[in-house]
Amino acid sequence: MRSRFNLWIVLLLITGMVLAACGGGATSPEPAVEQPAAQEQAAQEQPAQAAEAPATAPAEASAPVDANALPRDETLYYNGFQWGPVVGWNPYSNSNNNGMAIAQQDNARVTMFETPYLYNMLDGKQYPLLADGDWSWNEDRTEITFKIKPAARWSDGTPVTAEDVAYTWATHVKYETAIGAANKAYIDTIEAVDPQTVVIKAKLDENGRAVNPLIVQAYLSSYYVIQKAWTQKLEERSGGDPTKLMADPAEDVVYSGPYGKFFADDTKVVLVRNDNYWGQDPSMWGKLPAPKYLAHTIFKDNAAGTTALAAGEVDVSQQFNSNVQDLWEKQNLPISTYLPDPPYHIGASLPTAFYNLKAPGLDQVCIRKAIAIAVDYRAIVANAMTNQSATFEQVPRSLMNPTPFEQALYNREAVRELQWVGNDIEGAKKLLDDCGVVDTDGDGWREYNGEKLSYVATCPNGWSDWQAAIEIVAAAGKEIGIDITTNFPEWSVYQTVVTKSDTPLPPGYEIFMMWSAGAGPTQPWGRIRNLLSSEWIGLPSNWSGNWGQYSNPEVDDLLAKIPHETDEAKLKEMYTRLVEIYLTDVPSFTLMYRPQNFHTVNESVWTNFPHEGDGTNPPVPPLNLTDGWSIAGLYNLTLVEP
Repeated sequence: MRSRFNLWIVLLLITGMVLAACGGGATSPEPAVEQPAAQEQAAQEQPAQAAEAPATAPAEASAPVDANALPRDETLYYNGFQWGPVVGWNPYSNSNNNGMAIAQQDNARVTMFETPYLYNMLDGKQYPLLADGDWSWNEDRTEITFKIKPAARWSDGTPVTAEDVAYTWATHVKYETAIGAANKAYIDTIEAVDPQTVVIKAKLDENGRAVNPLIVQAYLSSYYVIQKAWTQKLEERSGGDPTKLMADPAEDVVYSGPYGKFFADDTKVVLVRNDNYWGQDPSMWGKLPAPKYLAHTIFKDNAAGTTALAAGEVDVSQQFNSNVQDLWEKQNLPISTYLPDPPYHIGASLPTAFYNLKAPGLDQVCIRKAIAIAVDYRAIVANAMTNQSATFEQVPRSLMNPTPFEQALYNREAVRELQWVGNDIEGAKKLLDDCGVVDTDGDGWREYNGEKLSYVATCPNGWSDWQAAIEIVAAAGKEIGIDITTNFPEWSVYQTVVTKSDTPLPPGYEIFMMWSAGAGPTQPWGRIRNLLSSEWIGLPSNWSGNWGQYSNPEVDDLLAKIPHETDEAKLKEMYTRLVEIYLTDVPSFTLMYRPQNFHTVNESVWTNFPHEGDGTNPPVPPLNLTDGWSIAGLYNLTLVEP
């Protein structure tokens, strides 16, 4: 099945899952990228280009070549971001489905539109992009100040200013975009003090503190700065109608990123490099990204995409390629992933099975935990993910993703006894026996309160990797005397049921899968909030989490305190306690680790893609050279045959 990454992005916009993490201020790159030897040579061969002044002239977006006959040595081909024709280029919209240009999230896509800072999922830091240097809190931690780089320019040659930043926020609030709705409870105003200086003022609570400083910090690398002058044109032709404003396809949009629209139809999307891009200024990258064109072919399914990747028609694949290792081990193709061995990718999200805590028996910890420890997670990793997930032996279960940054945020030794690895059939049986959940009538199934334990495990139809995982959960139930059958409704039905949290879940949804948040500047706090916070209970439309409706006052208290805590030792204590509670109460259980982006590359034409141990500093994350700090990788690419 297709990756659900694009869906996740849309849901982030819809729900405003602006999730926070601990940590201090931003960090300047030192240096921006440690250049491999091959790239250093390439840079020396083009000194004039690297030293060019920032853009001051309008960008030339006219087509120099046929979009159907792009020069291969100037084009980087993608798949997996776009599964249908683009309907627009409007960064205010949450429905323009433009996978190559628009994705506002913790690692925002910055090919065309840019954020003040770039998040790096590998080290948990935010690096300046449009911003000039680090951001800083005031003494009371209620206001963030940062400056805009003097070199930063729009594609029409005009400077990016603090007023653009302020007007972007004001527009989100005025027209009640998804971004405005998600952040207005935490951000009071964004003001331009002078042409370069921006001040973000947080909403304050009854004690005069920022309601949530972590969410304010996350804004810096999550959302685009949009030009004020173009926004005013958009407002004028929309007549002040929010629906028209957000539905506008924005074919004339002005942008600050290194690429702009070149071509789009129902078969492909092509971005062309803006050779006047401001980022070639020495204060940023010092040169242009290597590919002239970023082209995305629209495939009908993963199988077609994998075939194109194998044929060298795709250079960067952001889709699930089943048994990806066969491409180099059996077919001997120049294809690789970020990690050379399983799990091949850096895990960043935790697809999770939730319990309906109102279902008979599932209100008992011993039954929930027995099912969870009986599941064969090795089989899930091997079959559902074809080993493209770390195992729970490699990364013991917690509430953290597998990145070193998050793994360092809790005390593993303190919870080691709780971190089950699965397929513990005898342990599960003993757990049930000890709490009195036994087979009393000899039919092979255990009873609770005189009733046979019988559940349905559900996930959307067609999500084949999730379906395979759910089948393994059902098989575990039968091993321990709990009857679990499977159900695979269509997504339209499934999401309607699961996201309605103001009524009990109906029969058939006793165990069900949903995703978790990925990596971002608000993590792992935000992920834990989504998995455990009782604030989501009772919502008529809940895309945020805790779909099984778990409630624990101690958890809610810890979640309220973490955004205000800056002492790293205290943060570690609180995160460790949350992990302890989660693994003890088992309101849900993670089935696998999943990368934020699949990152598989074919080096037939281009090389020097990011990979583990490539020497880049800061490390370039495997987000396909499009998202957050991973865009740095576009400047490292070289041709296999120059």
